[in-house]
Amino acid sequence: MNSNYSGPDSVPAVGMVGAGQLARMTSPAATALGIRFRVLAGSADESAAQVTADVVVGDYRSRADLMAFADGCDVVTFDHEHVPGPLVEAMESAGHTVRPGSRALRCTQDKQAMRQRLTALGYRCPRFVPVASGDDVAAFGSQAGWPLVLKAVSGGYDGRGIWICKDLSAATDVLGHALEHRLELIAEEYVRFSRELAILVARSPHGQGAAYPVVETVQQDGICREVIAPAPELPLMVANDAQRLGLEIARELGVVGLLAVELFETSDGLIVNELAMRPHNSGHWTIEGSVTSQFEQHLRAVLDLPLGSPGLASRWSVMVNILGGDDPDLRSRLVHVMAADPAVKVHLYGKPVRPGRKVGHVTALGQDLERTRNRAWRAANYLAHGTEEDA
Repeated sequence: MNSNYSGPDSVPAVGMVGAGQLARMTSPAATALGIRFRVLAGSADESAAQVTADVVVGDYRSRADLMAFADGCDVVTFDHEHVPGPLVEAMESAGHTVRPGSRALRCTQDKQAMRQRLTALGYRCPRFVPVASGDDVAAFGSQAGWPLVLKAVSGGYDGRGIWICKDLSAATDVLGHALEHRLELIAEEYVRFSRELAILVARSPHGQGAAYPVVETVQQDGICREVIAPAPELPLMVANDAQRLGLEIARELGVVGLLAVELFETSDGLIVNELAMRPHNSGHWTIEGSVTSQFEQHLRAVLDLPLGSPGLASRWSVMVNILGGDDPDLRSRLVHVMAADPAVKVHLYGKPVRPGRKVGHVTALGQDLERTRNRAWRAANYLAHGTEEDA
């Protein structure tokens, strides 16, 4: 179908591999732009499959399923980074338009490759080495100090595949787990940071770029709990540096679509932690808090349409993830949240509730940061646990 798309006067079909909450939230943005949107879902009850008209059930690890899906799309993009690299390359070789492409995606699929590429380009990252034995880890620990961080080269997310090891004994336990599960590991220095930031940028095929305001992210147990936009008390020079860094990395890696760069803010400057080339948790606030949501922006970028304004719609936007608790009946508490604060926006993902799982998020906008944070946290906590607790 690629040859049928001739530009903004025709109706393109964008296919997203994966049917999680990111695809779910991309669907209404596609509808608003008059874009045909289809998803490749593992099952018909996945988050995006529940709300998207054009759903193909298949396995993203199957060459045949991916090729059949791509045949019905003008552009193929992604809800996650787990599609094997050779299969992304196969789609490209068959003439399908894939954005971001396989070369760029490798830097999100392989943490060692990402660290090597960014370091070679001159960007600051934590010191790292590939490790396969206790001797490797001990040697790195003697240089970088303890604690240190062990990371799975591929497959980790939301704290999975990341281990903070206080000593060699703890690291040896992780190495045993990695050997059992055939995981490749890298060791990284433990960065002592003041807070975590993120910059979200978009880039189109012909090189137009747009950068959202820098945000502060708050992590608990490796899971993002809160995003504050813009990052409070961030010096203008640092904010400008972060936006420039995001746009430069997108250009250097050849990213088309969205790029999220997770950063450590330290007393010695910004350090790049992670990359994602898709809509990202740090950008959910943009649905209500920005002129152009990250989901619309991603669609604009992969279709090479003019990018939208990333400007703020309010002084402050605060997004808090809803994590599953012991009571799975979120909807029984939804009416109370809506009545208590009609201005809070609730997004539920249609996922079975499990303790600690991201099952939705809330966003509050306001002029006073403390009040806005408390409103968002009260809504998220009541939906998850039935208790109204402030930030």
